[in-house]
Amino acid sequence: MPSIKDVAKLAGVSVSTVSRVINESEDVDERTRATVLDAIKKLDYKPSFVAKGLRGKSGNLIGLVVPESMEHAFTSIINYTIEVAYKKGFNVILGNTHNDPDIEEKFIDDLLRRNVDGILFSRVSDESRVLHKIGKTKVPIVIIDRTLDKEGIPGVVLNNYKAGSLAAKHLCELGHNKIACITGPLNIALCRERLRGFKDVLKENNIEFNDDCVYEGNFKYISGIEAVRHFRANNFEFTAIWAQNDMMALGVLRELLLKGIRVPQDISVMGMDDIGFGQMMVPSLTSIHYPFREMCEKAIDLLITQKEQEEVENKMIVLEPNLVVRDSTGQPFHQ
Repeated sequence: MPSIKDVAKLAGVSVSTVSRVINESEDVDERTRATVLDAIKKLDYKPSFVAKGLRGKSGNLIGLVVPESMEHAFTSIINYTIEVAYKKGFNVILGNTHNDPDIEEKFIDDLLRRNVDGILFSRVSDESRVLHKIGKTKVPIVIIDRTLDKEGIPGVVLNNYKAGSLAAKHLCELGHNKIACITGPLNIALCRERLRGFKDVLKENNIEFNDDCVYEGNFKYISGIEAVRHFRANNFEFTAIWAQNDMMALGVLRELLLKGIRVPQDISVMGMDDIGFGQMMVPSLTSIHYPFREMCEKAIDLLITQKEQEEVENKMIVLEPNLVVRDSTGQPFHQ
């Protein structure tokens, strides 16, 4: 199948000139335009959606694949992706893989068979088995949120190491030295990165932190409740706790308050994602802000700017988190 490079070579022009002709740009002289169109006809070249330019607002179809649509982080990604895509002329097919690598593999395969114009993809975990599929396809793919580590797929991700660092730094600066952490599933790379950043800052501050201080959750509300019960059952005393997402932190708040433990007077609690619910709580939740809208905007822009597959530069955009201090963290009253 001829590519845009073949057209450019036959016409004696650059690839970008061919792209401008396909997109009916006005900054191409008529003689060059005629030469390019003649080359396209001779080669029977069928422009892909990339060559046509996604900005053409022609009703292009994008697949968005997420691990769990009911998880608040992915609800934000879904909503912002649909919003941004609509403004740029896309329709979106949503795939909820329910954290199941088998469903994930099937859905990605179905999208490729449907010849969608592009795929935004957040994998289930390190157990994902779709790399061999997306590595062979010419369909433009952008990883969003959960990157395929060092595997050459363009993506937009968060600096998760820094997120963990910010959380630990905040608690250290408040004077805490007995600190617990609730992670997400540790078979997901970003959870390990968050924990690594958290641990490194505690180590820099000479704060003891070992496996007894960590509870592996699953990003769900119940994990926060179960984590508090686990730490209390094992007589692990702490004056602060960081949960790797806000839903688990809200579970922590519930369990502590039901047990008569004051927040933040007795225990400081902080989360991550900065979802709306955290702001509504009493006390309001200190969190690490996750720039979901910016992530979705940049992911679609990256999809748009991809050229023919052989020309794509592997590009990973890393966004920075920031700390949002509210009422659920404070200086420890007791050590």
